[in-house]
Amino acid sequence: MYRFKPPFNFPSSIAHGIRTLHHTSWKQLSEHQTHFENVGPMASLLKSRSVIRFRGPETVKFLQGLLTNDVRKFDEPIGEKTSTLPTSNLPSASIPPMYAALLTPQGRFLYDLFLYRPPRSELKLDRTGSRPGSSGEPFELFADVDASVLDELLETLKKYRLRSKVDIENVANDFSCWQCYDVGLREKSSHAEEPEAASVGWGTGLDRTGMSASSGGNLGWQWFKDPRLDCLGFRGIFPSNTIPPLVEADKETDDENYLLWRVEKGVAEGSTEIPKRDAMPLEYNLVGLNAISFDKGCYVGQELIARTHHRGVIRKRLLPLRFLRGDGEALEQKVAPGSEVINPASGKKAGTVTTALGCQGLGLLRLDEALKGTSALTIQGQENVKVDVVIPDWWPSEWFEEQQHRTTVG
Repeated sequence: MYRFKPPFNFPSSIAHGIRTLHHTSWKQLSEHQTHFENVGPMASLLKSRSVIRFRGPETVKFLQGLLTNDVRKFDEPIGEKTSTLPTSNLPSASIPPMYAALLTPQGRFLYDLFLYRPPRSELKLDRTGSRPGSSGEPFELFADVDASVLDELLETLKKYRLRSKVDIENVANDFSCWQCYDVGLREKSSHAEEPEAASVGWGTGLDRTGMSASSGGNLGWQWFKDPRLDCLGFRGIFPSNTIPPLVEADKETDDENYLLWRVEKGVAEGSTEIPKRDAMPLEYNLVGLNAISFDKGCYVGQELIARTHHRGVIRKRLLPLRFLRGDGEALEQKVAPGSEVINPASGKKAGTVTTALGCQGLGLLRLDEALKGTSALTIQGQENVKVDVVIPDWWPSEWFEEQQHRTTVG
């Protein structure tokens, strides 16, 4: 559990001053003016993330038996859904990244990974810009991982490797992770509405930047839609000595603003916000974040995940929270992670605050208590603090149907 100071550029919560009912949808919040609006696309170098590289002929087979998602997609022919316009230094289509997790044998969360397959050299121009690059290079994937557990993750992966023909390297000094985000960014990214954005890689796999027009090697890296949710923006791995395309000098901002962006959407990331060896992946909404495949077959921790999913009983989920005074005004820096959230109407514990940032946070809450709507929740021992539960608009409708069915049966 983690507590953060408010980001420097935005000292107040983006929802400051908004009066709401006990339950608020993100659509309602988006109707109000926020500090992110009218700023334009922002980009953050993610200091909390590092990069590792898998290289070797058995890379896919190795990761397929470990991770929650279907890594075999990186070995499949590129379909129309990932096709893009031809470029001078990249293939006309590329494979989108994938979000996945590594679990304990008991099905508890350990680490999350964003997997990328870079375009092969023979599909790009060489450094002379006159012919394709050399072929025959080994298969490789890059992974964007939590920097705070990098050494531990590498040790765990190498423990599982055994005789698999795959090398696992720490390339954190050579590559960096970036996120680009903005209010309404996914609408702006269409060719018709934002041709400039569309021309520099704001799509599934598109990069027509001039810097990569006639060079191979490390150039030609690109932005991809965040594989979790469109509303999170765009993500990418880039060489550490470069600034990604579309990042203007005055639009690079501290990565705590990206944290605030995620907290608003109810999305946790990394082994601190998703407690290592304790968190249940389905309670932290990893299914809705496209991190789990139920068709791939066996992987470490798969039995519990499959059983829980098919039984359809998820009693707790991670939700975005807002901390308010009694008059509905935002309350900054008064709630710490680990604080218990109470439903005063029933006197029962609704859940626990897992992340706090200014007057916003994330909480793992019991849905039967959190979504009753009869009265505002409060913090145990701080009854003057009201807790507003925000229901993200990306939640699948069946999550509500499950809760309504259990309430009716109960």
